[in-house]
Amino acid sequence: MLDVRVLGFVGLGVMGGPMCANLTTKSGLPVVVHDVAEEAVAAAVEAGAQRAAGLADLAARADVIFLSLPAIDQVEDVAGEILAAPRRPAVIVDMSTSDVARTRALGERAAAAGVTLADAPVARLRQAARDGTLLITVGATMEVFSLLGPYLSCMGSDIVHAGGLGNGQVIKILNNMIVFQNVNALAEALAIGRTAGVDGRLLFETLQLGSADSFQLRNSAMATLVPDEFPLKTFPTVYAIKDLALALKLAADAGLTVKGAEQTMELLAATRDAGYAENYYPAMIKLIDGRG
Repeated sequence: MLDVRVLGFVGLGVMGGPMCANLTTKSGLPVVVHDVAEEAVAAAVEAGAQRAAGLADLAARADVIFLSLPAIDQVEDVAGEILAAPRRPAVIVDMSTSDVARTRALGERAAAAGVTLADAPVARLRQAARDGTLLITVGATMEVFSLLGPYLSCMGSDIVHAGGLGNGQVIKILNNMIVFQNVNALAEALAIGRTAGVDGRLLFETLQLGSADSFQLRNSAMATLVPDEFPLKTFPTVYAIKDLALALKLAADAGLTVKGAEQTMELLAATRDAGYAENYYPAMIKLIDGRG
């Protein structure tokens, strides 16, 4: 088993920042960080992390490096710089939501450079990232999964071995596909209910008592759809489109037709085009009820 002495973390954004903070305070190991945003690095250093001079320096110091980046494009770029460094980590862990085929191809590139790639995307909301209660689905060998377990447990309360490389992404992508369709259904129900004269909060509180109850109903719907507030920098519409496109690609590769997901994608695209690209994606209700 690898003797892990130093951890690395790249990508200190809305999710990555609190994830790294938990890793820093709970792992018992030094954590070296890098991000293109200086304020994000400064916050991580204040929480106890060490600053890397760049990706090559990070690769020279860390044995396991965690990535939390917007998409596979950034993952490939960052991983490419790490793999080109004179000294490389033993393991790179992609905690982003990334394309499955490109993740597996990147794993082959990493292996050729003597580095193991694992995918460990996260689910649940930003508060779960702060609380260290994320769901993390891991694509890796059992040996690598066992190695990573103590560190992933600093960031998540449910750590699932999904199988081989890429399988963690498959589960995360399908989780998000269901979430977006669920919010679509809730937004439609709210629009219909309000038009028919029912108070929106009463509608959703009552639905929680029956078989229509769901995590999204109790959380995103109550927090955003009911007050009609869709803040910036929460989980914007363009991010939802990116993730749902990954699910549709998996379906297309399998020769499957998924009409529900396709309809939700059309609605998200219309929401983006109506000017809500950076708003929290439940803003889709504005298109449903005719305000878009």
